Amino acid sequence: MPDRPTGAHGRRRSPAEAWRAFRGSALLPATVLVLILSAAAALFAGSYTYAMAAPVPRDIPTAVVPPSPEQAEALSSGAEEHGTAFVSAMDERLGSSLDLRVLPDEDAARRAVEEQEVFAVLQVRGDEVELGVASAAGASVARLLTETAPQVGDDLGVRVTVHDLKPLQSTDPQGLAVFYISLAAVIIGFVGAIQLSVHASALSPPVRIAFTAGYAALGGFAIAATVDWGLGALRLPFPESWAVLSLTMFASGMVFTMFNTLIGRWAMLPTWGVMVLLGNPSSGGAVSWPLLPHPLGELGRWLPPGASISAQHTAIYFPGHQHALPFLVLGAWALAGCAVFWTWRHRHPGGHRTAPAHAA
Repeated sequence: MPDRPTGAHGRRRSPAEAWRAFRGSALLPATVLVLILSAAAALFAGSYTYAMAAPVPRDIPTAVVPPSPEQAEALSSGAEEHGTAFVSAMDERLGSSLDLRVLPDEDAARRAVEEQEVFAVLQVRGDEVELGVASAAGASVARLLTETAPQVGDDLGVRVTVHDLKPLQSTDPQGLAVFYISLAAVIIGFVGAIQLSVHASALSPPVRIAFTAGYAALGGFAIAATVDWGLGALRLPFPESWAVLSLTMFASGMVFTMFNTLIGRWAMLPTWGVMVLLGNPSSGGAVSWPLLPHPLGELGRWLPPGASISAQHTAIYFPGHQHALPFLVLGAWALAGCAVFWTWRHRHPGGHRTAPAHAA
């Protein structure tokens, strides 16, 4: 009869012992990563599909220019009825509403377009409707209005004229180049911080911040130079576009550094969530904010990707009408990242080295 195994190595481990061994091995983090990556894949696909696959319009800010007194006298009494019927039919066709804002004249409407307060200008002249869209303010909104308005006019027997008040550059007819360059700045921004953490973990806090600013400045220049000088895809106001891209990269890098300080090796999770899962779909770059689901459209302007795209759009297409909010948002995220990192720098993976290894 064969001998039974004796000793600790020969007996079967209990479930509790097996669990302790599993927890102490590399199998646990590997298993957690498998589950996290599976969930991240679903969330990534879901967030972009939810926001961009079938955009549905909600309130679209639209300026209404009433006829001047001279024009009003020459128009038939049915002009106002035509306008009301047209707006109602547009609302029904779009499944949303035009957020009408009555302005005194065409000059005021133009200023509202330049300030990006409205996406379209509507004028009713008897049995004719004139609709001005602004592709540079929101290409997807302009396309939707351009396609819908003539169909509504045909249904009502009203002649509709559509023209573009603020067209996109001919080299970027879909208006996506700004989204792509901002996406590059966001992703390379936090990937650079990851690489610094992995390959230069011993950097002191001020040097780490300086190197983050360094690759952000050089990376922003490289993106702008490639898109403008190299490919000719966008004519950029180079200094301003370079500054926006560099600030975006720096803010993105410091967001990862902040989370790396707070939660260590799992910092990629909140970084990816803030910058990619939420930030990019809600940015208004691929789909304009009036077409986004309401929570995303409101949230996007307070996250770095949305702030970056807003500042870049204005710099390129609305010079002289730049807003402070996008820069304040980018600056606030960058400052918060620096402040958290500096305050709890001893918790950063590289912050434990207070002396050279040979002297420890």
